Amino acid sequence: MAMSLPGSNRRRRGGGRRTAMSEINVTPLVDVMLVLLIIFMVTAPLLKAAVPIELPESRAMALAEERRQIDIAVARAGRIYVENDPVAPGELPDRLAAITPGADGRPPLVTLRADKAVDWGRAMAVMGELNRAGFNSISLVTAATGAEPAVIGGSGGGQ
Repeated sequence: MAMSLPGSNRRRRGGGRRTAMSEINVTPLVDVMLVLLIIFMVTAPLLKAAVPIELPESRAMALAEERRQIDIAVARAGRIYVENDPVAPGELPDRLAAITPGADGRPPLVTLRADKAVDWGRAMAVMGELNRAGFNSISLVTAATGAEPAVIGGSGGGQ
């Protein structure tokens, strides 16, 4: 087998030297990365809320997640979960007292998710315990809707 070296005067048919192709085709790599991105975008919201709760609907704007958050959920049966861990009745104040402030000295932001079938008094009792434990910044989580705004207050019209 003959090999052409740089600087040799041998010419090949066609007039030019053949070199090895040193380019990588990145199209399949980009396709795989886009598919993975879509999979992560779809599954990320499902990983956050593990307690099955049917949230009430609201037209409120979503809040940005700025600092550390503690997720508290009240399930349909009234069971309370702190970060997806069930809390025994009467244990909520102790669990809230064990939560430490962040590095900036501020308590974490508390997000409260309550099933829409939960008694309003039960949700208010949980909010009262949060306030008593020093958590004054509580976000109520609802399901987003694009429907018309709900009628709030009033007698509903005359007959």
